[in-house]
Amino acid sequence: MHKKTLLHAANSQKGMTLVEIMVVIAILGTLMAVVAFSVVGKLDDANCQASVLAMRNADQGLQAYAAKHKGKFPTTSDGLAAAAKYFGSGEVPKDAWGNEFQYASPPAQGGSPYELISLGKDGVEGGDGWETDIKSWELDNACADE
Repeated sequence: MHKKTLLHAANSQKGMTLVEIMVVIAILGTLMAVVAFSVVGKLDDANCQASVLAMRNADQGLQAYAAKHKGKFPTTSDGLAAAAKYFGSGEVPKDAWGNEFQYASPPAQGGSPYELISLGKDGVEGGDGWETDIKSWELDNACADE
């Protein structure tokens, strides 16, 4: 008889109650939200770093162009397309968000023969946080803990 009582007790606990299922779903939802928030921040940082790297690579291509053209860089009207064959891919570089860099030569900012600007995550001039523009003359501080 003792064996029957144990079998009956085991069979009466066949599944989870609705409340238990809701608690599990709430816990999983909370964990997913925490992970998603963390991943989005890392993705934005990775895109910023990738844009800085693309800008540094564009600089190398522009330097190669200037070396072949007696120290002259493409004009603003010529744009980066004039130097495309000097970039590793053979194409005009883009930032990590898929936007072409803004190019000017001579630059509005002094100290360099040209300037490159990524308009950031939002693709619009200005902005705060990850929407901040990345400028070739400020690369060292471009992705500092947004």
